[in-house]
This record gives sequence, C-alpha cells and structure tokens, in this order.
Amino acid sequence: MKLVAKKQYEAAVDKTRNRRMKWWREARYGMFVHWGLYSLIGRNEWVHAIESIPMDEYEQLAKKFKPKERPAREWAKLAKAAGMNYMVLTTKHHEGFCLWDTKLTDFNAMNACGRDLVQEYVDACREFGLKVGFYFSLMDWHHPDGSACAYDPAARRRFLDYVQGSVRELMSNYGKIDILWYDVPQPLQHHEGWESLAMNQMVRKLQPGILINDRSRLPEDFSTPEGHVKAAEAGRGWEACMTFNDTSWGYMPSAAQDAHRPRDIMKMLNTACTGAGNLLMNIGPSPEGDVPEDAIEPLTAVGKWLKKNGEAVYGELGRPVIGLCTSCGRFSQKGNKLYFWCRNWPGREMNLGGFQTKLKSARFLVSGKEIAFEQKGHRIILKKMPTNSPDKIVGYTVIVLEFTRPPIHLNAASTPALTVGG
Repeated sequence: MKLVAKKQYEAAVDKTRNRRMKWWREARYGMFVHWGLYSLIGRNEWVHAIESIPMDEYEQLAKKFKPKERPAREWAKLAKAAGMNYMVLTTKHHEGFCLWDTKLTDFNAMNACGRDLVQEYVDACREFGLKVGFYFSLMDWHHPDGSACAYDPAARRRFLDYVQGSVRELMSNYGKIDILWYDVPQPLQHHEGWESLAMNQMVRKLQPGILINDRSRLPEDFSTPEGHVKAAEAGRGWEACMTFNDTSWGYMPSAAQDAHRPRDIMKMLNTACTGAGNLLMNIGPSPEGDVPEDAIEPLTAVGKWLKKNGEAVYGELGRPVIGLCTSCGRFSQKGNKLYFWCRNWPGREMNLGGFQTKLKSARFLVSGKEIAFEQKGHRIILKKMPTNSPDKIVGYTVIVLEFTRPPIHLNAASTPALTVGG
C-alpha cells in the first residue's frame, strides 16, 4: 500500500469528511457496549490493573466465559427501542481478550466459547438497522510486548504488527464497518510511535466510508469527551461517551443504585444537541450477555420520548446559540427554528430574554398547539400555557420557536462553555 505524508493524508480525509459524517451527525445518539472477561468479576473493566491480578490467574476467566445464545440481539433491540441509531462494541478492551475469531492470539472468544461474538454483534446491528462501530483498545495488558514496546524497538515492532494485524482483521472480515473507536494509546506517546498514519490509511483503504475517532494520537474525524458532555470547537464533530452509573463501564451490579434516571439521560442528550454533538450511552452486559436491569427502563423511557420529539434531536443541528439557556431548559436549533427543551416547567407564563430576532410563531412540538406570545424588545413572553408540563414521559416539553431568520441572541458569544451541570 502506498503511504502518503501526514499533511496530504489529513487533506484527503478533510475533503471527504462531510459526506462520510452526514449520517452520524443526523443519528445523534448511540449505544456503547463494554463486555469482556472483566464482566465475570463485576468490579469495573480495569479490575485486572486496579486489583493487581496476575495475568496467568486472569487468563483462567476465559474458561468461565460462556455467554447465552445471541445476547447482542437484546442489546440491539434495546438500542432501537431507546431511539439510538448506532452501536459501538468493545472488540478488545485493555485486558487483551478478543471477542472475535482472531488468528493472532489464542486469547479470544472462539477458543473460550467456540463463537465469534463480534460477528454475532454485527449481525444484530444489521437486523435492527443500526450502524456498526468497533471499539479497539491500543493498550494491551495481555500481550507480552504491551509494556516493553515503550523502550524496546524489537518489542515495539512485534506489538505494532499485532495491533495492526488485529485492526486489519476487524476491517476485513465483517463487511461494511461504520466507526472505528480507538482507545488509550499507551504506552507510546506519539502517533509516529503507533504508526497511526500508516494504520489509519490501511483502515480507510479497506473501509472508505468509515469514521475514525481521535484516540490514535491523530485528530481524524471526531473528538471524544469522556465522562462529561462538553462541546468541541465549532465545526468539529464530537461525541460524548457516558456510562450508566458514573462508576464502571463494564458489568458492576453493586453500582446499580447509582444508575442514571431518564431525566439524567435527557439532560446529557439535550446538552449534546445544543452543541450539535452526539451522545454515546454505555451499558455493561452481564457475563452471560444480559442487559443490566437498571438500564432498561431509563433507556426505554427516553426512547418513547424520542418517538414523539425526535424532530428536536435527529438531523443536522446548528450551533450559533451554544451556551444559550434559561433556568428552565436549553435549546437545539435547525435553521430559523429553536427547540426549547423545557426541563423545569414555569407554569402559565414564561420569559425568554436576549433575542434580537423577530419571533414568527411558538407551538408545542408534540401537539402542534400554538402558544400565545408577546415580544418586547429582546424579551419573549410565552402566555396562557398549561399549569403543568404537558410531557408525561420524562417531564421534558419541547416548544418550537420559529423566527423570521436564524435567531441572534445577545449572550451567544459570552456564555460559559457548554457542559452538563454547567
């Protein structure tokens, strides 16, 4: 394969980015799935490192890894019901255990349970009409050269051959793959050490339409804030990855008491939409592959809301009002329309300040019912509204404000950075 210089490569990637990312920008919401041998222990996906478990002891978990039949169908079915449009699975986490039928290591699902679990996942995504994403950890605690590669050139060559060979298998054996989600580029500190330029050119040759995240020490297609929902710079694609209990990405039943409520998820999704970004919401299936019980009701409730209010979420969103909010909620935008996600219902009347553009109409998104309003200078007064929030699913009512042109707000350039909780 002929390689090109970094500047030339990035220019070629930039040229095709808008076309490749169109579906992703419109999809808005996806499911992350962390599943591996750490699920058997149930105390965080970093348990091998956190608890200093010897690798020869940890390897024995593979003998106990016996998933039930086709668990990925349940994940995909829930993702669809939740209003999600794509999934990303941990094909190999830091523990080094591969969920596919790799020819490069015996530490894999085929040897453990006689099944290619990545193929089952891909089949489930396609059955439910979801785009397919592969997570792949560059860091590897199991590979004998995973640490030595930082200081031993021969070890680095062996380890890079393994990493690149693994990525090649994933990109070659499962048909069209939509997202490659790298993680933790340690212990090597530069993209040149990882040979990311050559590796990602290989990926794009095998999967011309693929999206690649920013964790191979190259910026690639989109940024990945983790554990917080914060917009990237204007014009940059971004996807906040959040887990279900802020404690563990892998299966951890004791963390269920801290599971997010539907309104918690709604707040994350609202913040993502306000910044024209995506939300990747994680679940950690049980060792058998069951969806954690604490995730089902919240995700399903948000899915019911999205069936009615999806216009405010899906599709290309703008960002000129980034940071614009009130004590009652935040906005998303499409052209001349602002979608006000009212989280805290104000009662019969509500004021929205700072608008410099003439308001043409106001209505409830779900019912279509017009809302009486008055505009005085920079102030919009919504009148004769219901006493209580019309939304009975999660208590988020969307009001559509249509202006005569894309709205201009006094605070658009001076508001704090957009972050959940900010």
